[in-house]
Amino acid sequence: MTVMENRTEVTQFLLLGLTDDPKLQLPLFTTFLLIYTITLVGNLGMILLILLNSRLHTPMYFFLGNLSLVDFCYSSAVTPTVMTELLRGDKVISYNDCAAQMFFFGGFATVENYLLASMAYDRYAAVCKPLHYATTMTKSVCTWMIIGSYVISFMNASIHIADIFTLSFCKSNVIHHFFCDIPAIMALTCFDNKFRELALLYIESLNILFALIVILTSYMLIFVTILKMHSATGHHKAMATCASHFTAVSIFYGTVIFMYLQPSSNHTMDTDKVTSVFYTMVIPMLNPLIYSLRNKEVKNAFLKSILHSYR
Repeated sequence: MTVMENRTEVTQFLLLGLTDDPKLQLPLFTTFLLIYTITLVGNLGMILLILLNSRLHTPMYFFLGNLSLVDFCYSSAVTPTVMTELLRGDKVISYNDCAAQMFFFGGFATVENYLLASMAYDRYAAVCKPLHYATTMTKSVCTWMIIGSYVISFMNASIHIADIFTLSFCKSNVIHHFFCDIPAIMALTCFDNKFRELALLYIESLNILFALIVILTSYMLIFVTILKMHSATGHHKAMATCASHFTAVSIFYGTVIFMYLQPSSNHTMDTDKVTSVFYTMVIPMLNPLIYSLRNKEVKNAFLKSILHSYR
């Protein structure tokens, strides 16, 4: 770092990490290694299972495969860096690596937001309009929904990166976090961040609000349709087809809303770090478990693959 005219030209950042206590570093590394291993095996295994099993070549599992890919990618943007910090004690991250981490994490996390909305619409079409499902959720429609999710999300991430990393950093190069999260980086810039914080809040609120409107509307219509069903079997089947997705939605949006959609004055660094561990590492691990443990088709396909491998 060199100081010029009261401003700091930053070439690297120092991440404070999760803890400075040497006694906690190895247990945390072991825990995160276990979580990351389960995340890799669960998500990549889900993708492979969907690709290899023809019965899972449906819109629902097309979206689920992409959700697993996104969970793998955005967990990989953060978790290996954190494990390196804990194992080697090296908490320095270069300017470019920090920008790249923020870009990929923000991009893939926003893709997940839109994928969950797309999956809710898919469940609405399956439960409320079963006779028209095949013509509503065609391969081209699903493909464009996926492409749209990626394009919008990474355009959004590009705007944030361009806005933040064109600023000067004059307060410090020490990031009070274990990865390059947007609020933690904004706190280091030279300018009054109130306008940018509001802009970030509005942009993220719009992304989340749009997806939540789609999800809540879809589930409201699904609930009304279920109430009109006279068959107990129909009730059970409709509930079962939505249970996994609803669980994943509740966990993801509950965490995101707690983390981002509150004033910065309500944030504390320790609370933010704990919450960040949950949504950067734990949620990507939980999603494949939720969809495999609560989904008969996935369990049957998995058992069939295991039996086939032993023949």
